[in-house]
Amino acid sequence: MLNHSSGGIPAVEPVARLIEELHKLPGIGPKSAQRLTYYLIRIDPEQARSLAEAIVSVKEQVTLCDICLNITDRIPCKVCSDPQRDHSTICVVEDPLDVLVLERTLTHRGLYHVLHGAISPMNGIGPEDLKLKQLLARLKATSTRDTSGSEGASVKEVILATNPTLEGEATAMYIHRLLAPLGLTITRLARGLPTGAELEYADETTLVRAFQGRQTLEI
Repeated sequence: MLNHSSGGIPAVEPVARLIEELHKLPGIGPKSAQRLTYYLIRIDPEQARSLAEAIVSVKEQVTLCDICLNITDRIPCKVCSDPQRDHSTICVVEDPLDVLVLERTLTHRGLYHVLHGAISPMNGIGPEDLKLKQLLARLKATSTRDTSGSEGASVKEVILATNPTLEGEATAMYIHRLLAPLGLTITRLARGLPTGAELEYADETTLVRAFQGRQTLEI
C-alpha cells in the first residue's frame, strides 16, 4: 500500500484509490501517480469524463484479430481484410506497437502475426506462452489450401521481425526451427537495428534499411 499522506494528513479515499490504480501502470512510480492524480483533480469534469469514457471504450471495443492477433476494433482487422496487401508474406513481431511502427515506414505491404511477447526464461516466458500455435496453424492452413487448388494466396515468406535483443534472437531461432519443415522462405530483419534496441524506438530510416537488407536464414 502506498503512503499517500502529505505532512501527516492522509489523502481522502477517492484520491488514494486513484493514486493506487495509476501506480499499477507500467513506468508510473509513486510520485508520478500522485502528480497525475492531482492533475486530474484540476481539469474540468468534461475532460475527466472524456478520459474515463476513452478507457472504457478501449476495453469494451478493442479485441484481437482472429487471424494475425493484432489489436483491432473489427474482425478481421483492416490489414488482414485488405485485398491490396501481399497475402503471401507474413511479418512476425513481438507486440502490437511493432505493427504501428512498421506500418509508418510504408515498406512492408504483407500481413502480420503478433506473438504478444518473446521467449524469456528469466521471466518465466516459454514458447507455449506466445501465439506460436496460431502461427503454425495459420501457415499449415495456407499450405493445405495451396496444394488443394483452393482460392487464396498461400504464404511464401515469413519475415522474423522480433527485437534484436537476447529474447528476440532466441524467439527468432525457435520460430526458424519450428517452421523449417514447412519449406517456406524464412528471413530475418537485417542488422540495421542496433543490438539491445526495440522496434518501438527505432527511427523509420533504420527500419526501412533493415527491411531492405533482410536475409534468408540457413539451418
